[in-house]
Amino acid sequence: MRMKHLPLSWLRPFLQTPPLSRLHRCCLSSLQTNGSTDAPAPQPVIGPDSVEVLGRSYPSDDFTNVTQRILGNVGRNLHNQQHHPLWLIKERIKAHFYSAYMGRGGNPLFSVHDNLSPVVSVEQNFDSLLIPPSHPSRKKGDNYYLDRSTMLRAHTSAHQRELVLSGLDAFLLAGDVYRRDEIDASHYPVFHQMEGVRLYSNHELFSGVQRGQDLSLFEGGGRRTPQKQEVHSLEAVKLLELQLKTTLTRVITHLFGPDVQVRWVDCFFPFTHPSFEMEVYFQGDWLEVLGCGVMEQELLSSAGAGSKVGWAFGLGLERLAMVLYNIPDIRLFWSQDDRFLRQFRVSDIQQPICFQPLSRYPPLHNDISFWLPETPSFHQNDFYEMVRSIGGDLVERVSLLDEFTHPKSGRRSHCYRIIYRHMERVLTQQEVTRLHQLIQHSAESELGVQGRF
Repeated sequence: MRMKHLPLSWLRPFLQTPPLSRLHRCCLSSLQTNGSTDAPAPQPVIGPDSVEVLGRSYPSDDFTNVTQRILGNVGRNLHNQQHHPLWLIKERIKAHFYSAYMGRGGNPLFSVHDNLSPVVSVEQNFDSLLIPPSHPSRKKGDNYYLDRSTMLRAHTSAHQRELVLSGLDAFLLAGDVYRRDEIDASHYPVFHQMEGVRLYSNHELFSGVQRGQDLSLFEGGGRRTPQKQEVHSLEAVKLLELQLKTTLTRVITHLFGPDVQVRWVDCFFPFTHPSFEMEVYFQGDWLEVLGCGVMEQELLSSAGAGSKVGWAFGLGLERLAMVLYNIPDIRLFWSQDDRFLRQFRVSDIQQPICFQPLSRYPPLHNDISFWLPETPSFHQNDFYEMVRSIGGDLVERVSLLDEFTHPKSGRRSHCYRIIYRHMERVLTQQEVTRLHQLIQHSAESELGVQGRF
C-alpha cells in the first residue's frame, strides 16, 4: 500500500494456488499472461507510432512516456526467480499464510497469484480503487504510461477488483510495479509489492462471538467517522480491525522474530477506511513496513461482493529484503553478479541470511546546473528519468544541491549532483565524462533547460 502522495506501497501474489473452482479458473484465465513464467517474454519495442510489450501493441499518444530501459525490466519477474532474495521473502510470507490459515477440507485458505500482467488500464490502476481524477498520484510525471488509457501498474492493487469479482474471498497477490521517482539507494523505478485481501460474510465474521447471530455487518442511516464507514456497524469494524492487526502482527513476527516491537499509526488511503500503517522497531529505529485498512464498501459493491466486508494490506518486498538481509542498495536486486545471487541459494527459505557486501568500488561525481524553462513545464521526475535512461544502473544517486532565483530576471536555476558507481568494477573518469556530457546535451534538447555548464 504505497502512497505518500498516497504512501507506503499501495494496498498490494504468487504461485499456482491449490485447486480453484471451475468458475475461478475461468475468470482468472483472462488475467494470466504469456503462460508459464519460464517462457521468454517477447522483446518490447518502442516505435514511432506504437509501443509493443508482452506481445501486444498500443498506439502511442501525447501521454506515452515509457522508455526502452523501463520496458526492458518487464518480464524479469524477480519475485519468481528461485533463490532470489525477493523470491525468498515472498515464499516465506506465502508459507506462513499456507500453514496458519486453512480452509474447508484442509486446503490453504488464501490463494496466491504472482503472474498477472503489469500492463493495466488507467481505470484498473486508479478508478477501480476510488482514486479521484484530480488526485496527484495520477500525474504523468509520476507514472509510466503506454498511452492515455494504458499504463504499467503503479501498484498491484490494480488487480484487486478483478480478483474479488472472480469470486475470491482470500488471496495474496505479488508482482512488479512501476513508478517514476527520485534516484538513490532505496528508490528504483521498478519494485515489487505483495498484498493480501480477506472478505467475511456476516456469519464468518461473527461466528466466534457470543450472541453473534444478533450482530450485523451493516447499519442503516449511519455516518462516516474516523472509526468507521457510514454503512458499517461499529461492531463489525472493530472485529475486522482486530482480525487484520492480529494477522499482520503474526506475519511480521514470523519474519523478524518473536521479540519484534510493533506499533500502529493512523493514516489515509482512498481505498480503505479506517487505515493504518505498521511500524517495527529494528536496529534502533522505527521502520514503516506496510499499510492496511478496512476496504471501502463501494469498492466491494462494484466487484459484486457488497454483502461482505473485508480488509486489505500491502507491503514492499524490497523494503523487507533490504532490512532483513542487510542489503544496502536497491540496484543490487537487479544484479546478475553471482557473488550477490549465490548468497541467497539456501536449502531452507527460513534460514537467516546476512548479505556480505561486494567490493565497494569508488564513486565518481559530476555536477550539472541549468536555468529552468520560463513556462512551468519542468518536473524533477522528468530530469531523473532522463538521467536514468542514459546512465542506467551506473547512476547511484541524483540530489538537488542548490536552487537559485536571479534577483533581477526572476529566472530559476537548479544544480544537481550525479554520483556514478559501477556495482561490479571500477568506473573510469573518461566513461563518466562521456555519460555526463550526454546528460547535459539531452537536458537541453529534451527538457528545454538552458545549461550553465
